[in-house]
Amino acid sequence: MLNLDFTGRHVVVTGGTGALGAAVVQILIGAGAVCHVPSLNPPDGSPRERLLIESPINLTDEIAVAKFYNSLPPLWASVHVAGGFAAAAITDTSLATWKQMHDINAVTCFLCCREAIKKIRATNSGGRIVNVTAKPALSPTSGLSAYAASKAAVASLTVSLSEELASEKIWVNAVVPSIMDTPINRQVMPNADFEKWPKLPEVAATIAFLASPQNQVTRGALVPVYGRS
Repeated sequence: MLNLDFTGRHVVVTGGTGALGAAVVQILIGAGAVCHVPSLNPPDGSPRERLLIESPINLTDEIAVAKFYNSLPPLWASVHVAGGFAAAAITDTSLATWKQMHDINAVTCFLCCREAIKKIRATNSGGRIVNVTAKPALSPTSGLSAYAASKAAVASLTVSLSEELASEKIWVNAVVPSIMDTPINRQVMPNADFEKWPKLPEVAATIAFLASPQNQVTRGALVPVYGRS
């Protein structure tokens, strides 16, 4: 069982209304965090205590991202789950799709990292950044060139920032999921062995630890969260 304590700490979770992001938010709120979620669309359902969703925010918009982070209280951590997926052979991949994957995955991560660093640095007490890359970025997979390249940029950014920020005690890490057990993945791959896929709460728990004050030494890591897949 995780023994994490985020009491009184403010954390950004991009993609916090999606499947993995919502699982991360649940753990963080349970550990005492106040979660700030930038969203392109208005939230569904009733408001939750210590969950603040702001919309509409386009995370590929440099001005909008800067404005969002500037509006926050002193920040402890920023978790970057927001992203997208596309699969096609290279000869069937349009330039528009290539650019879309880069924007949704790499550009959003870059902008949020940059603005989060400014906000965390202002506290002069360190902090945490956790990105989400993907197994195809590290392990070649046929038919995923645009997606894999965009996620490889996230991985490279993660390890570079870890070195750049180490002296300020701002730890930067990333998790590397394989195919996760989500309703949509079950729908598009109905014949797969779902038991081999990592579960959302399990991946979220790894993210939450990396973002926590209890993570005292881990930085520059690309942490595989593959389960048995």
